[in-house]
Amino acid sequence: MTLKATPLNSVHRAAGAKMVDFGGWDMPVNYGSQIEEHNAVRGDAGMFDVSHMCVVDLKGANVRPFLRGLLANNVDKLQAPGKALYSCMLNPQGGVIDDLIVYYFADDWFRLVVNAGTAEKDIAWIRQQNDATNSGLTITPRRADLSADGIALVAVQGPNARAKVWQVVPQTQAPSEGLKPFNAVIVDGTPFGELMVARTGYTGEDGFEIGVPASQVEALWNALAAAGVKPAGLGARDTLRLEAGMNLYGQDMDDTVSPLDAGLAWTVDLVSERAGAPDGFIGKAALQQQGQKQNFVGLILREKGGILRAHQKVVAASGNAGEITSGTFSPSMQQAIALARVPLDVAVGDTVHVEIRDKKLAASVVKLPFVRNGKILAS
Repeated sequence: MTLKATPLNSVHRAAGAKMVDFGGWDMPVNYGSQIEEHNAVRGDAGMFDVSHMCVVDLKGANVRPFLRGLLANNVDKLQAPGKALYSCMLNPQGGVIDDLIVYYFADDWFRLVVNAGTAEKDIAWIRQQNDATNSGLTITPRRADLSADGIALVAVQGPNARAKVWQVVPQTQAPSEGLKPFNAVIVDGTPFGELMVARTGYTGEDGFEIGVPASQVEALWNALAAAGVKPAGLGARDTLRLEAGMNLYGQDMDDTVSPLDAGLAWTVDLVSERAGAPDGFIGKAALQQQGQKQNFVGLILREKGGILRAHQKVVAASGNAGEITSGTFSPSMQQAIALARVPLDVAVGDTVHVEIRDKKLAASVVKLPFVRNGKILAS
């Protein structure tokens, strides 16, 4: 199978990156020291090539009512241009087709950023619903390998990330300096072309996710590197997001898992009436019928003898069992940590036991996140 490549593939290889198959994409896992890359984001600024993710533009007069029915979160929260919202897109059984960010730019233009591994099924699902509802939308995937006007994505993250972006593209500073989290602006970023600068991220640190014309992303990446922004790979991205208590699609939830059981109830609006979506959003009835079946928690291993990994069994004091969904050794905390779906009788402060090989090791149940904005919050 030929792996897909982002427009930065040759840059990664020239920098000596270790490349791996990530969901059919040839992606850098690290450029040398994963720990150094992790620490650069926590303490200064690092950048990630996330061009494997897919920008999808939805345009048309009916786009808002269409999204009211498509997404579990309520797009009526988006009233100011540039405002963004994190949401799940569900199937009729209440499982998560994907988790995504939706941006509102105009009454007839919303933008989605969807995950790489789900992009094709997401687009097919959105088009199917567009046809089923006769919404008449124009649906345009903008990923670099899907369109001539493709948009590459670079995430610049860390306490100094925004300042270094402004240093490289000075014209972004005025429109983005007062930008609140989960907001975006469209900026003329000459010589790098039109940029979408969003104050979002997947690390628990401040920073921007930047949409840039695919033809200009190499120039932007090199300019950021020259300004001292450290390239970082998938390895650091995973430890950072796990410390921040952020879900990874395909591990912490998928189309068989309810968002209520994946710690994402806060992204589900089961209450509001939605004009143009009289039956509510797809999957709402299933969620109401099923309710929450498991708690989604953080774990810290309290005994030596192993690392917490996905699919390890978690046993509560009652004897009821759950499962780790993501686990790692935290570079910031110097402890083994995990995300887990556990029985409803497990609460923060409890001790559970994790089955690691032939051992049952004690772990504490903690409130997420573990780390946010450079500060350790769980201990």
